[in-house]
Amino acid sequence: MSTPAPYGTWQSPLDADRVSTSMVELLDVQFDEGGAPCWIEGRPQEGGRHVLVRQPAAGDPVDVLPPGFSARTRVHEYGGGAATFGAGSICFAHFEDQRLYRQSGGGPPQALTPPGLRYADGRIDTARRLWVGVREDHREADTQPRNTIVAVALDAPGPQPGTVLVEGDDFYAAPRLSPDGRRLAWLAWRHPLMPWVGTQLWVGDFDGGAVHHARRVAGGEEESVFQPEWAPDGTLYFVSDRTGWWNLYRLDDSGAAINVCPRAAEFGRAQWRLGMSTYAFLSARQAVCAYTEGGTGTLALLDLESGALAPLALPFSDFASVRAHGGKAAFIGGSPVASSAVVLFDPLTRAATVLRQATAVTDDPALRGHLSAPQPIEFPTANGRTAFALYYPPANADFHADAAELPPLLVRCHGGPTSSATRALDLRTQFWTSRGIAVVDVDYGGSTGYGRAYRERLHQAWGIVDVEDCAAAVRHLVARGLADPARTVISGGSAGGFTVLSCLTSADAAVRGLFGAGASHYGVSDPQALAQDTHKFESRYLDWLIAPSDWAERSPVRHADRMSAPVVFFQGAQDRVVPPSQTEAMVSALRRKGITTQYTLFAGEQHGFRQAANIRWALDAEFYFFDTLVFRAGRRSHGNA
Repeated sequence: MSTPAPYGTWQSPLDADRVSTSMVELLDVQFDEGGAPCWIEGRPQEGGRHVLVRQPAAGDPVDVLPPGFSARTRVHEYGGGAATFGAGSICFAHFEDQRLYRQSGGGPPQALTPPGLRYADGRIDTARRLWVGVREDHREADTQPRNTIVAVALDAPGPQPGTVLVEGDDFYAAPRLSPDGRRLAWLAWRHPLMPWVGTQLWVGDFDGGAVHHARRVAGGEEESVFQPEWAPDGTLYFVSDRTGWWNLYRLDDSGAAINVCPRAAEFGRAQWRLGMSTYAFLSARQAVCAYTEGGTGTLALLDLESGALAPLALPFSDFASVRAHGGKAAFIGGSPVASSAVVLFDPLTRAATVLRQATAVTDDPALRGHLSAPQPIEFPTANGRTAFALYYPPANADFHADAAELPPLLVRCHGGPTSSATRALDLRTQFWTSRGIAVVDVDYGGSTGYGRAYRERLHQAWGIVDVEDCAAAVRHLVARGLADPARTVISGGSAGGFTVLSCLTSADAAVRGLFGAGASHYGVSDPQALAQDTHKFESRYLDWLIAPSDWAERSPVRHADRMSAPVVFFQGAQDRVVPPSQTEAMVSALRRKGITTQYTLFAGEQHGFRQAANIRWALDAEFYFFDTLVFRAGRRSHGNA
């Protein structure tokens, strides 16, 4: 029997401490040389340490790296591809000094490279005993780092920076050796392009010490290429959006690109991180692949000769880090009702075995009936277009609200901005919904998963299209009786923080009036200052998002006079993507105007919070801020205590 209580007052078994200490971040699934599934766990309980984990044939998963080592790279700042196996070794980038280390035979890790350099996304050339991957050179102060592809000898007598194999472009990703080791494929792009806008796929002959006869085989300024891979028979495959959708291609003997499975679906992702993978080869004829269609992810078996796609009936709607070895596949899968997990899949038996869950909290019987499942919505937005979102209604088996009361609404703006909302269970969302707060996670124009044309809606329109779509989502839910217009708040991180501040300082008073308060987690407040202060990877992204002539007009900090809603800010002190100066300029501007603000600066945090204590504080503080200033006031206006 549930108890009647106003929305926002429900007691929840999911407190901030439980949310922050029960989760791990699952990343970078792969197989070791013996075929054992491995992955990286980001552990807030260990101060955000990234631990390489192996699943043996029998027994529980085991940590591979000794205490004190963290497999996390900062190449492109967002990292990815921090560890790889081969030649009887594990090679990994250690977060503290960013050097490349080798661990073999159960011995302690040994540094392969000197300080001042970062390494990522490598592969082991077993025959030549080389690590071949991306290097980012930070040895020269006051200049942008230099990116190259290098070969690092595994058996050098001391730390060596590596031999440069490919140079000249601003960025590199996915260097991949052919099965016979004679060819190297890689991705490259230059400012001001981002990898989801325009990349080039190159192939060259490799002799172990140099790359010869390099030739571009796909890509360009208006074509995004993703994840080149060599099939076991030496055929090169890659994902391209040349049709408007990220589809899988192969190069034939003449060098022509053949679309293996034409489909209005996304087989690729925005390459925010290195080492991403949406497909893998089970054999030269068959692949396992993940794709997104209509915002929903599917895993399928793909016949590489006929192009026949066989979707698999698996209890997951989000897929990442798809790998294969010895006829089996592994991936990270998530669903609306279960936390993300590392899954081992057998294509013959169709058995899917969960090896590791991001959290076991969802197995707690006390949470039964307290989890909210996302409802995909489409809604009209500006200029006759349609946008997308995930709506989470309040859910708590122990409480219910009066039928006449509408729930408060938290509007969530994802980062990127070229990213997307996830349908995988997120305890931070359930923290809100189990208290009686509805959540809408908006896939505004510019989000991935809906084709290139949808992504390009944000071209030169950041701070306009995203704002319009967030406002349209609120109006749509209010019109359907799913949200209380008097108790609507908005929250976002990084680029999502910019959208929050842009909504609250919009020139349209009707848009500003939709939101009672906002929360900015390491959000952008001044595009011009960001262009001067941010890291190399995103330093020219603004050129695509906002024309330089519009930076001042789209700058929330320059329009703080329009703001009347209170705002809470959270910031990492070591953030190189959005430096603290961004947040502090906005806080100062609002305080001068007399706007209620709260600012928390977390020592030891970068872009995104990884320490359990800080995750807990931010979640509790945001709820308290919104509850005190918006939710309670709204309840009083409805006659509820």
